[in-house]
Amino acid sequence: MSTLESSIHTLLRPEVLALSAYHVPDSRGYIKLDAMENPYAWPAEFVGEWLHRLRAAEPNRYPDPACTELKATLVQANGVPEDAELLLGNGSDEIIQILLMAVAKPGATVLAPEPSFVMYRQIAACLGLQFIGVPLREEDFGLDLPAMLEAIERHQPALIFLAYPNNPTGNLFEEAEVLRILALAPGLVVLDEAYAPYANSSFLPRVMECERLLVMRTLSKLGLAGLRLGFLAGHPAWVREFDKIRLPYNINVLTQISAGFALEQHAVFDEQVRRILSERTRLAAELGKLEGLKVYPSHANFILFRLLGYAAMDVFQHLKDAGILVKNLHPAGGMLTQCLRVTVGTPEENERFLEALAGRRRYLPPDPV
Repeated sequence: MSTLESSIHTLLRPEVLALSAYHVPDSRGYIKLDAMENPYAWPAEFVGEWLHRLRAAEPNRYPDPACTELKATLVQANGVPEDAELLLGNGSDEIIQILLMAVAKPGATVLAPEPSFVMYRQIAACLGLQFIGVPLREEDFGLDLPAMLEAIERHQPALIFLAYPNNPTGNLFEEAEVLRILALAPGLVVLDEAYAPYANSSFLPRVMECERLLVMRTLSKLGLAGLRLGFLAGHPAWVREFDKIRLPYNINVLTQISAGFALEQHAVFDEQVRRILSERTRLAAELGKLEGLKVYPSHANFILFRLLGYAAMDVFQHLKDAGILVKNLHPAGGMLTQCLRVTVGTPEENERFLEALAGRRRYLPPDPV
């Protein structure tokens, strides 16, 4: 071991050394259906007005640290209850980090069903928190409520994450089961509603009814992924404490202006969401016609499917060779073995994906003799 390697192993925490960096593949030159983005660009007239607004920015000055105007716009655009408070983050990832830093007492535990959003476990591990993953039901990725309640009773988690809809599976957990967890949880329960525009279901209106409920959202899936803006809604008493950890000026001036402007153009995004939902229905139906696939219902802007009798790694590479990038979940193993996840793209992108996927027959195992 070199001197540098020895220093790294001596100085850094073992939890950090044990982690793997979050890998984002190079998507240049591909039809990008791997990251749950809105595939539609802003209309030209929309862009012109946006650039006009940006000309008023003063990048030599720090941005508004309280994001006062942007918060008011987010409250109105998302129907946040009047008495709730917002915490804004540089994407949902920063909010997850803030929440976990706030509860990171010695011996504290964090709980979430799995498979789910990988950053819950990764950030918890980085902070030295004990993370408890409770397996979902294998047949439909629903909550295993008895197992969840048993884990809550045993581990007394300070924080529970519930992705609603769940990523990467796309399903909504049963409302009654979520309410049961809320009633019995000894700590905070975070409903991560990243895919709210596509779900037609939300716990945000109840955020002031239960003091320990927090609802997290992001603008990334709506169509503003490049701006990196997320928010947390909850009781002001909780949000005030989390705000002590938030770094000052975490939402830059260009994001504040751009997000505020974009949210005023709700009709444009409403129409894009409608088109994505229509394509989600069509794409799921077309996938369902292909033999050798199990397609899972989705309330998000992506569809998870399992390959039956095909090698997922080979099919993933076949799609990549055809210029189409989807998310390969097979390496995660467990319930995601042989699974790929495809973002709902434009009709043209979806058609290209379906045509390429139809050529996967070469990866069938040979017929038995």
